[in-house]
Amino acid sequence: MPPADTTSPEKVIEREGYHFAGDMPVTQKIDKMSKSRFNVVNPDDIVEAYGADSLRLYEMFMGPLEMTKPWQTSAVHGMRHFLERAWRLVCEDDAPISARLVDVAPDPQLLRLQHKTIRAVTEGIESLRFNTSIARLMVNALTPMEQRPRSVVRSFVLLLAPFAPHLCEELWRVLGHGESLAYAPWPSFEPDLASDDQREYVVQLNGRLRHKIVADADMSADALMALVKSDRQVNALLAGKTVVKEIAVPGRLVNFVVRD
Repeated sequence: MPPADTTSPEKVIEREGYHFAGDMPVTQKIDKMSKSRFNVVNPDDIVEAYGADSLRLYEMFMGPLEMTKPWQTSAVHGMRHFLERAWRLVCEDDAPISARLVDVAPDPQLLRLQHKTIRAVTEGIESLRFNTSIARLMVNALTPMEQRPRSVVRSFVLLLAPFAPHLCEELWRVLGHGESLAYAPWPSFEPDLASDDQREYVVQLNGRLRHKIVADADMSADALMALVKSDRQVNALLAGKTVVKEIAVPGRLVNFVVRD
C-alpha cells in the first residue's frame, strides 16, 4: 500500500502518458466518489477555482442525467474557457461593451445557423439532453466576426442562460436590459431556416471503427468532438483508457488514439 500522503487524487501526477502516486505507478479506475476511496471532489473548491457557472455547465455537459460519468477536473477548465469566450462576445477589456456588437441584420448563413441552434438547444432541453444543447452553443461562429449582429448575440445569451445563469444575467445587463432575462421570452425559430441535414459520423479507437453517431452534417470539429465525447457508448469505450490524441474530421469521423 502506498504511503498515506500519496493516496489523495491531488498527489497523482502524469509523466509521459502514465500516472504515478509518488514513485508508484497507478492505473485509472472509474468508481463512485467516496471518502474511503480518497476520491471525493469538494464542489466548494471547484467553485472557488472556476466559478459556479463553470461547475454547473460541466455537470450538465457530462452526458445524460441517468448515466454514471467519470469526473475530470481538467474538463471544468474547458467550460471556464468557453464561458470566458462567451463573455468576450459582448465585453472587451478596455470597453464596457464590444465595438464589434452592432445593430445589423445577420447574413443568410448566420441567420440559418441561429435558427438551427435555437431549435437544437430547445429540443435538447425539452428532452433533458443538456449535453447536446451545450455542444451546439459551443459552435464558434461569432468570435471571429468583425461585426456581430446584436440580435444573434442576444439570442445566444438567452440560450446559454439555463446553463450559466450568473454570467448571462451580467451579459443581459451589459446588452442594455434593465429587467432580468428570466422575464424575457425564449427565442423562437422558423422551421424552414432551422431544418438540418443529418449525416452519420464514424467513431474510431486507434483507427478502428468502434461506433457511429448521427449528427448535423455541418458541425465544426470542436462541436463534433464535444458531442462525441458526451455520447454514452463512447464514454464506455474510453473507460479505463488513456487518451493520447483526439482527432475530429468535420463531415467524416472522430478518432481517439488511446493506450490501456
